[in-house]
Amino acid sequence: MPSEDAGKLRRILEYDRVAVVGASTVYEKASHIVPAYLQRHGYKIRPVNPNADEILGEQAYDSLADVTDTVDVVEVFRPSEEVPEIVAQTLARDDVKAIWLQPGIRNDEAARKAESAGVDVVQDRCMKVEHGLHVRN
Repeated sequence: MPSEDAGKLRRILEYDRVAVVGASTVYEKASHIVPAYLQRHGYKIRPVNPNADEILGEQAYDSLADVTDTVDVVEVFRPSEEVPEIVAQTLARDDVKAIWLQPGIRNDEAARKAESAGVDVVQDRCMKVEHGLHVRN
């Protein structure tokens, strides 16, 4: 089942190339605040939002499939019902090591599918908060 072990979380947080599905241009939204925080802490952010050209000074991509750079972690800021499609797009790539679903986002069936394909999954947890707890200390 999805990673909740501190050691696994720490390992996932060591990956530094993050595609942010649902990244926002709105400064007040968590989907902007969290990737901005990660970017300030050295992560390479690749925003995925078909309604934006650029987010956080980085080119925004229409879909995960359009991201040409290597991706270690797919961070998700989309509704839970969209997770199966995001997992399918993730599994179509050969570079992603983990999927991180932000607070309030959970889909156990899609998580099982990703994990059975060898991709770690974190559900319903904030990557920014976990970074502060496990990495910044």
